[in-house]
This record gives sequence, structure tokens and C-alpha cells, in this order.
Amino acid sequence: MSVKSCEKVEKSQVALTVEVSAAEFEAAIEKAYQKMRKKINVPGFRPGKAPRKIIEGMYGAEVFFEEAINIAFPEAYEAAVKEQDLQVVGYPEVEMVGECTKEGFTFKAVAPVYPEVTLGQYKGLSAPKDDVKVTAADVEERLKQLSDRNTRLVSVEREAKEGDTAVIDFEGFLDGKPFDGGKGENHSLELGSHSFVPGFEEQVIGMKAGEEKDIDITFPEDYHADLAGKAVVFKVKVHEVKEKEVPAMDDEFAKDVSEFDTLKDLKADLKKKITEERQKDADRAFEDALMEQVAEGLTAEIPDAMVENQARQFVDNFKMQIAQQGIPFDQYAKMTGMDEAKLVEDAKEPATRQVRMDLAVAAIIKAESIEASDEEVEEEYKKMAEQYGLDVEMVKKYLQADQIKDQVISRKAVAVVVDSAEAVKPAKKTTKKKTAKKAEGEAEETPAEQAETEEAPAEKEAE
Repeated sequence: MSVKSCEKVEKSQVALTVEVSAAEFEAAIEKAYQKMRKKINVPGFRPGKAPRKIIEGMYGAEVFFEEAINIAFPEAYEAAVKEQDLQVVGYPEVEMVGECTKEGFTFKAVAPVYPEVTLGQYKGLSAPKDDVKVTAADVEERLKQLSDRNTRLVSVEREAKEGDTAVIDFEGFLDGKPFDGGKGENHSLELGSHSFVPGFEEQVIGMKAGEEKDIDITFPEDYHADLAGKAVVFKVKVHEVKEKEVPAMDDEFAKDVSEFDTLKDLKADLKKKITEERQKDADRAFEDALMEQVAEGLTAEIPDAMVENQARQFVDNFKMQIAQQGIPFDQYAKMTGMDEAKLVEDAKEPATRQVRMDLAVAAIIKAESIEASDEEVEEEYKKMAEQYGLDVEMVKKYLQADQIKDQVISRKAVAVVVDSAEAVKPAKKTTKKKTAKKAEGEAEETPAEQAETEEAPAEKEAE
């Protein structure tokens, strides 16, 4: 293999012209013969036993060329990339240059590479940061969540009402025939949760245990194609109606749900935890705002492949989350009318921001010559083990030291930006006075205009 030329082209791409020698191509042809000979029938020979020269004599010397090119290309391409010390970030576009003969072949590969990055300002920045406040209402809301988690469902002999849970069998029919995904047995449905098709739960309200009923439903127009806008009938049978039994909010409740003996102590602990959570959120938002400034200020020609790869990673993560909920993505896509190609396309904007953010962090690491010591890596292992309640050696089994080292270094790079930055008070938004526009027949406020009239988060103590 020899690299004939290596040229930079637009959008952080490199064009490589590579020649594969006669000896290299001959070795690839022999591999192609060994791979293909069992599939080639030659009279007088058992499958796979015909000599290469006999096959080439029957079908031509080029019979193995295509497969041999496929064998020789990856090795030649990888060797060329290594020789030129290129940091490739995606698949190349390849074309042949001239004819392929026994003397070898030449190809041109245009590959996206890691872009050259010029940092803008990354020290001495400023960004808004909210003051953390926790009100009594915040604590009561957290108590309510604890109460909800400890609420029991008890059977009642009465008509179902909103807020109850009905245990039902149901089956949907379209034009008198059952349709896919429209059947369930002993399904617990919380009435008022809006987890079913609009109009379904409202018609279960009023039913009693043992009662059966036909429910007429018309699917929304934006439902998936098979049922969008269709009128169907659900046959429903109620097995049981359950209501929530809410625990009393007293010292006994505190003992049941926590390590505290009094409700007062539990509230104090909840306030402390909420404060810590909000402080972390405020710190993270401050950090994100600063890093967004750094990312926006850098100069780089980002190859499309980097954005595409990041977008697909976002979509793959989303598909994994769906699968973890026990729903195959294909089924989920059909139910929701989602299209994977559209998901990838929609993910490209946030993917671009993420790529710029990653480039910014990498550039800061380089500019500041940031490293991580073995002691820092070991300390990070210990923190992770404590966080997840695992043995340190178990964490090391699943996370390589290089991964942990990269995390430590990246965190240090972000700290360079945050530690040199100034936190400022968020700007208060003034409430717009209503005008006579509506009376004059002008259009109502758009959602964006409505958002402008709302109070800024800093003005809401609960935030």
C-alpha cells in the first residue's frame, strides 16, 4: 500500500488516494478464491476442490477481483489513515481510480476527520444563577408525594368515580372485528389518568364491579395510521373498583416512611434535601449556560458525520429506554406514529449542540494541558462505588480506568470555565400590560408572547 496523495477538502474532510500493490492484491485474490471456491461448480471436481487456475480459465482472470477488492480495501485504508495520522470520525466515500488489474488497483477515499478547533473566550464569563429558596408549600408537596407512594387501594362496593382504580377486561372492535393491541385482561386503570384513548375513562366512571358495557370511541386524527379517526367499540367488564386510602399526616406517618420519630423532623429533613437538590440544579444550570457560551464561541468546520453519529446515539438511547419499559420499539413506533428517520432528523439540532460542547471540552483540555493522576482515578472509583453501593473492584470490572480518567479530565476542564466565571442575578421580566388589541379584533397572544408575560423563575420563591 502506498499513499499517492492526502488532501484536505471542505467541511473537515480528507481525500486519500491509495494504491494497492500487485503483491497485496495477489494475496487478496488468493483469500477471495479460498472464500468463494465452494460456491463455484466446475465439472469434474467436487465442490471446493477445483484449482484456482482452472476456475480462472473457465470464468476469466477477473472472477475473484470484486471480492479481492473488498478484502484488500479495509486493510489498505486503515494503513493509509494510520500512516497519515488522521483522526477519522465517520465512514469514507470510496471510488475506484482507473482500472483494476493483476498489477493492483487505486482508490480514492474521502473521509470526515476531527476538525481543527479554535477556542473563543472560556475564562471570565458570566451567566445568571438563581438563588435557592424552599417554601413550606414545597415541603408539603414532597410530603404529598410520600403520602401517594404509601397510599393503599381498597375495594369498594359502589360506582367508580374519578380518582378510583377500576380493574377491567376490555376488547376493541373495528367494524365488528377485533383489532391488534385493543385487548387487555385484569388491567388496573386509574380513572382520570388520561392513559387511555380520550373518552374511554369517562365512560367507565359510574360502572360497578361485575357490570359490563359497550363503550363507543372515536380515535383522534393524529393517532397511528391504522386507527386514526376511526370509530370503534370497546366491550368492557369491571371486576373491581378500588379507592385510595390516604394515610393520616402525623408522627406515625413519619415513623412509617422515614427514620424520624416526628413529622416536624421529617419536614426539616425534606427541606434540607430539597435545598440540596435545587442547589445542584442551580449549579448545573449555571455550568450549562457557561459551557453553551464556550461552545457557541468556538470556531470549527464540523463534519456532518459527527452530527449524524451523535443524533443516532440519541435515538439509540431513546430506543433503549423504551425497551427497558418492556415495549419493543417497533410496536411503540406503530402505536405513536413515530418514524425512526424523523427521530434522527429531529435529533440533529441537539446533536449539533452536543458535538460543539464536546469539541469545546476537548479544546480546553488541550489548551490547559489537563491530566488526571492515578490517585484521582482511584478516588473517583471509590466515589462511584459508594454512590451505587458496590464494591470498588466490582466497579473496576465494568468501567475501565481510561473511561474514569476521561471523566475526571473532562470535569476538570469544565471547572476551569466555572471557577473563573461570575454568577449574576437573573434578569427580572416585567409583566406586559394587557392592551385593547383583542377588543380591536387583533389576534390573541401567541404561545411565545404568553411566555414573555409570565414571571421569571427568580420571582417565584417556590422555584
